[in-house]
Amino acid sequence: MKLAIVGTGMIVDLVGAHLSEWGCDVAAVVGTPGTRERVMGLAASLGGTGWTDYAQMLEQTTAEEVDTVYVAVPNFLHHDFCRQALEAGRNVIVEKPMCSNARESAELAGLARERGLLLFEAISNVYQPTYARIRELLPRVGDVRVVSLNYSQRSHRYDAFREGTVLPAFDPAKSGGALMDLGLYCLQWVCGLFGEPRSVSYAANVERGIDTSGVTTLDYGTFKAVAVAAKDCAGPSASVIEGTDGYILQATPPNACGSVELHLNDGTFETYDENPELQWESEFRAFAADADGGDEGLAHCYRMLEQSLLVSRVQTEARLGAGVRFPADEA
Repeated sequence: MKLAIVGTGMIVDLVGAHLSEWGCDVAAVVGTPGTRERVMGLAASLGGTGWTDYAQMLEQTTAEEVDTVYVAVPNFLHHDFCRQALEAGRNVIVEKPMCSNARESAELAGLARERGLLLFEAISNVYQPTYARIRELLPRVGDVRVVSLNYSQRSHRYDAFREGTVLPAFDPAKSGGALMDLGLYCLQWVCGLFGEPRSVSYAANVERGIDTSGVTTLDYGTFKAVAVAAKDCAGPSASVIEGTDGYILQATPPNACGSVELHLNDGTFETYDENPELQWESEFRAFAADADGGDEGLAHCYRMLEQSLLVSRVQTEARLGAGVRFPADEA
């Protein structure tokens, strides 16, 4: 996988130096004229060439030189940047959330399938070994009755927001908010295990048109799932599946999807901690494997894409139900 990284934010610092080790060679780094110095610095340290014009990079490189574009720009730009890459014949990895709403996500998925290209949502938790372990352990807890997750992490940007400075994380014009960020990890975790709910609702704390925190409820008929996501306050993070024969606990934030504990009513206790040191390693190794996997890799990519589309539908329905609207919703 020969990767062009588009964007120069924090995620690039977190994963950039490890991408080659994970099977993704950096061929280019793309920013804007205003970030030229950082672009060139990243290109020098990560490899590849630096660009300050995205369209120019796509036009002046071949698919052999850059076969995959890693889109790591603000949420509201995801659809346009991914569309341009797919139309240029490049595979795409897009940072979560895939798009501002379900309509945009479906458009990208259709374009990727039409052209036989890979389209991945970079969401760490569902690729972790511990997530696969939860799926394996599920039958042992009996009939699932309650699922609950909490991902509350007070953002330092919230102070600026309260003082009147609106940064992308809290900007409805840029598809921000708690559900689009921390809440997405919760929705991926739940929907990846249990599929599409019968109904969804979102009780949000809304300030100046954006959800700073909220509680999503998913009705699965025989059980209910609730997911708390907060960027305006902090609390202990955990994910719990409660069944008639026991429960499964992850006492970690849902994005990390860390160690798993199985507690059964008969006194059985088992614990599993199988993830790599960095939470992003599993997803990028999976992307690289699919890129090298021919038809089988493409099929796996599209199965994961279906999950991302499901989550995008649930997320959009929940957000709109809470009255949080983005400019993309009016298109």
